[in-house]
Parts: sequence; C-alpha cells; structure tokens
Amino acid sequence: MGGTSGTTGGTGGTGVREHVRVAVIGSGFGGLGAAVRLRREGITDFVVLERADSVGGTWRDNSYPGCACDVPSHLYSFSFAPNPDWPRTFSGQPAIRAYLEHVADTFGLRPHIRLDTEVRMIRWDADELRWEIETAAGELTADVVVSATGPLSDPKTPEVPGLAEFPGKVFHSARWDHDYDLRGKRVAMIGTGASAIQIVPAIAPEVERLTLFQRTPPWVMPRTDRAVTAVERWLHRQLPFTRAARRGMLWGLRELQVSAFTKHPNRLGLIESLAKANMARSIKDPALRAKLTPSYRIGCKRILLSSEYYPALARPDVDLVASGLKEIRGSVLVAADGTETEVDAIIFGTGFHVTDMPIAERVVGAEGQTLADAWKDGMQALRGATAAGFPNWMTIIGPNTGLGNSSMILMIESQLNYMADYLRQLALLEGSSLGGRVALGARPSAVNRWNRQVQARMERTVWNSGGCTSWYLDAQGRNTTVWPGTTGEFRRETRSVDLAEYEVLRVGERERVPAVAVAAAAGAGAAPLPGALPPDPRASHAGGAGVAGTAEDVA
Repeated sequence: MGGTSGTTGGTGGTGVREHVRVAVIGSGFGGLGAAVRLRREGITDFVVLERADSVGGTWRDNSYPGCACDVPSHLYSFSFAPNPDWPRTFSGQPAIRAYLEHVADTFGLRPHIRLDTEVRMIRWDADELRWEIETAAGELTADVVVSATGPLSDPKTPEVPGLAEFPGKVFHSARWDHDYDLRGKRVAMIGTGASAIQIVPAIAPEVERLTLFQRTPPWVMPRTDRAVTAVERWLHRQLPFTRAARRGMLWGLRELQVSAFTKHPNRLGLIESLAKANMARSIKDPALRAKLTPSYRIGCKRILLSSEYYPALARPDVDLVASGLKEIRGSVLVAADGTETEVDAIIFGTGFHVTDMPIAERVVGAEGQTLADAWKDGMQALRGATAAGFPNWMTIIGPNTGLGNSSMILMIESQLNYMADYLRQLALLEGSSLGGRVALGARPSAVNRWNRQVQARMERTVWNSGGCTSWYLDAQGRNTTVWPGTTGEFRRETRSVDLAEYEVLRVGERERVPAVAVAAAAGAGAAPLPGALPPDPRASHAGGAGVAGTAEDVA
C-alpha cells in the first residue's frame, strides 16, 4: 500500500493532481494517532492536512493562562507512546503540546504532515470512487478520508448586540491574544466552563478588576494536582510495569464510576455534597454561595476540577454577575438581570461548535449533499465513525464518542482500531477476484439502528435527565456528543468492522451490493481478516504494550 502517485505538490504545472491512499484532516491527538496507526498497518501513502503552522490541535490553540488538562497525565496519553516524565499529575498545556510534537518526531510523521493546508472542500467522485480535496495549498485526491478535526477546534462566540461597537479588546479563550497586556485592566470573563475556571484564578491577581458573567454555575471539585516526584519518574522509566499499573488504576477507577452517570444518577448525591463542601471552604458569603450553587444534578454538565477557582471568586477585586450577557453599550456590558459593568476587555470562554462542526459544511457526499445537511436533524454515525451517504469517509471523535469522566485518548484509540480494520477490509475486497477499485459505504439501516440504540441508552443518563442544558445537546435537545457506556464497551463495539453493516460500491456500477455478500463471493467471508491485530486491553486501558518496541518512551 506504500508509495504515492501523481505529483507531490498539488496540481503543479502538470495538471495531474496528487493522489494518496488516505488523507487525514487535523494533527491533534486524533490526527497524529491515525498517522501512527497507518504506519503501523504498513500504509505510508498518506498525508495529514493541518490548517495551522504546527501540530497539536486544541492543545496548540488553547494557550490561555492556566490552561491544563482535567484528566490525569498518565491516562491522557497514547498507550503506544507512554511518557514516564510527565511533570505533574495533571499536566499543563505546554507539556501536552510538547508531548504531541514529540509523538510526531518519534514516529516519523513529519514527512506526511502538510502545515498551513486548510481543507476548503471535500467532494466524493462517484465515477472514480475517490475524494476530491481542495486545500489552501492546492488540490489532491484520496481513496479514504479520515476527519480528525475534533469537536473543540472552532470557537463559538455568541452574537451579542453592540459587540461590534465595543471600543476595547475582545478575544476568545481559544484564540488568546498574548500581545495584549491585561495588567491594570478592567476585564470581563464571559462563561463558566472548563476554560473559564482556569483563566479566572490565573488572571485575577494581574487585572485591576475582574467581572465574571455566569449564566449557569458549574459543579466544581478539588483538583488534586501536584508535581510528579523524581523518584516516580525514575521508577516509570526503569520499571515500565509501574507506569502501566498507574495507568491501569486511573482507568479502572473511572470505569467503576460510569454506571452512576449512565444508569443511576441518584447515586451522585454524595459527590454533590463533596462539591458543596469544596465551595464552602473558600466562599464564606452565603449570598455568593447561593449564586454559585447549581440547581441541576452533578454530572449533567461536565464536572470541573479546580482548587483555585472559588478562592479567586472570594477576592475583593473579583465580581460575580449571576446572569448572562445581554447587550453591550459602548464599553458597558449589560447583563440579562440589568447589571451594568464597564470594562476595557472582554474574554469569551463560551465553548466550541461541537454539535455543528464546521468541517461538516465542507464535505459533499455521494448524493450531492453536505454532511451538515445530512446531519441537520442531529449528528449520527455508525459506531461513531462512518455516515450513510459518505463512502470511504471516517471521523475520529465522531458523534456520541465523548466522555463525561475519563480520557478521550481511550476512545480515540478504539476508533483507530476500527479505522485499521476498515482499511484492511477495503484492501481485501480490492484484491479479491471481484476487485478493482471499491468503496465501503455505511448502510442507512445500520446507522439508524446504531443511533436508536445509543439514544435509547442515553435517556436514563445524567446528561439527559439531570435537569441542565449543556453543550452535549444539539439544537433539537438530543445528546449527540457523549457515549452512554464505559470505554471498555466502546472498545468491544469497535474491535472490528462488521461487513453486514456496509455496502460495496464499484467503479462503473451504480448498484450498491451488501459488503458481506461481496466478501463471501470473493471467498473472504465476514470474519475478521487474517493478520488483523485485535485490541489488547492491557495496551489501551492499562498502558501496556500497544506498539511496544516501535518507539522510545516519549520524554
């Protein structure tokens, strides 16, 4: 599967477009993980298309003061690239970004990565059974497209009346302006999500006055962060089983918590009590405590971790406006409750386009409609990966693959297993006696069945029944974001491709044939391919071998 055809620089002067086996979009955890897995599968004919000037995804874009992960470092890393030298138990953005840069170097991904290459449009060519890709750096084609743009890649800024006329500085937390000096400024922080609770304590000592606009208070638990000792790092380097044991313990504890979120939300009452006690330790004013106490079940929105947020709100130079921003009049911000605040700068911590990912507007499928149109009533993809009407297209961190209490890297690696088997099945069909160029398309009935099952399980979860409105929900109120089960369950569901859920498209034929029938006719059957690498629970969950021996420990 190696080697490339066509040119190596877009259309160039020959008029021949470059063609690759796989085009990966994005170079965050999902994109780099896909690239590593492709090389492991022996596929070198691929590119990683990145719109920015460096790799890192959300950990490149989010560089605001205090930016850190709320998942323990030893779990928030690839099983195949363990890092024995994490500096803290909950590492900050610089360390995570450095880790991703090192992964790109360690696994030899740089030659495949195209920086400053934003994808503008992707169209399915039904005659040639391939994707036509238009980028800022030229055009190319690909047999398979793997979209790893991620749900936290495009910031969402609300349309506030008067914002365009605001005379001061305005930026989103994911587009932090490091050239703007906040010292001595009157600053408004809009939003109380995961970014805001890190930014507030980081900038409060610097600004003249900080006003936090809170539409809905979050549940906040202490963040037990500390430096990883030199002894721990030595043990993890010299005795890898200690590193694996640590990862396994972190994973196992979170798996045990899942049933409370997905089946028994009433069991979360004890956690609420702990969160209230955390607040009471720092917030002595009863009126302020009342404003900061959520009215919904803990877990309905993501539980946030911080040991500095409440102490920052107790400062005399920090104000809380327990109301959303309604409009802006000059330099005065007006809240929905009528509170007026004059500021010099506005920072939006208002999240991302999660349920309406912009990449969907740029993908045109087999029926001539965009993915956004196909998903206008809600995102849905078979096993979180493939969508009906979009052959040979996969997404990493797709619909209903998010988590409320654990590491997304576990879910990413599960989807990479699925991607790898998808490519194996595709290659087997192409190489069969019935072969030639083919494409695999998810059957609408399979997508609908999977989605019905996921949504049925979702009804009893805290995310749907906890009494809140969160970014997990789309415009129709459907939860198209979170996976209603354990990471172990998802790993089993994505272990291999079930050809009964797919149909085969062949060049020159408009008829779609069930993939399992084609495979059977070719003598392949629907069983997993010989040589397929089944997922190793120790690798994905406990930090075991993964692709042991293919890379040094990431420093």
